[in-house]
Amino acid sequence: MARAFTPKVITANALLEGDVIYLTDDDQWSRELSKAELITDEAHAQLRLLDASAQVSEVVGAYLADAKAGPNGPEPTHFREEFRRTGPSNYAHGKQEAEANV
Repeated sequence: MARAFTPKVITANALLEGDVIYLTDDDQWSRELSKAELITDEAHAQLRLLDASAQVSEVVGAYLADAKAGPNGPEPTHFREEFRRTGPSNYAHGKQEAEANV
């Protein structure tokens, strides 16, 4: 029996910078998961993924990631997506450094 569809977001890496990015409901890419479109319909998710994957001049490795609705927008449901969202864990740089200095 097929598994029930769970909510998803579309994520990829920015082609030039390599940053983790998320597709918003207005077809923009955001570096903030909270701004991503939370997709609850499987057919819609597949169509959005096809559109995202076709943007080869902007993104690489687009895929559907499990997510859930949170008070400020989508939140990850798997540690892999939490890790991608927050950045490297070996030492403070990139996203982690910027947040520490705010």
